[in-house]
Amino acid sequence: MNKALTFRACGATITALDPTNGGTKMPNAEHTGFDSPSEVREMPFGRAEIIMLGGSPIMRMTLQPGWRWSEHVKPMVGTELCEAPHFQYSISGRIGVRMADGVEFEVGPGEVSRLEPGHDAWVVGNEPVVAIDWGGAHVWANPT
Repeated sequence: MNKALTFRACGATITALDPTNGGTKMPNAEHTGFDSPSEVREMPFGRAEIIMLGGSPIMRMTLQPGWRWSEHVKPMVGTELCEAPHFQYSISGRIGVRMADGVEFEVGPGEVSRLEPGHDAWVVGNEPVVAIDWGGAHVWANPT
């Protein structure tokens, strides 16, 4: 009989068969980097590099001063507001956000934000925005 092993990793409980007891192999580790992205999306004043990890897309977005979603992405995707969900960590720069209900705020370096679909966003100031996004890479600035 195969013996099951259970352990916690990254907040999730993982159960696998013990390979030393005739079971299957334990989950492997993965790592990758943005130096060789699976996909690159470019627009005026912006670039998104997308990698795949664990079957999920992760995006690094770099947005230059002057970038605004409603001016530079809206024409590509044809929606009134950004319909991508976001769960992101901001590395540098400041980004302004206005939700469909009118709530407006800024996100800066070291902050984590979660946005539901239905918002506009723009770079605040003269520093480029760099952020890592785990939530919206599959649809952000993707015209298909």
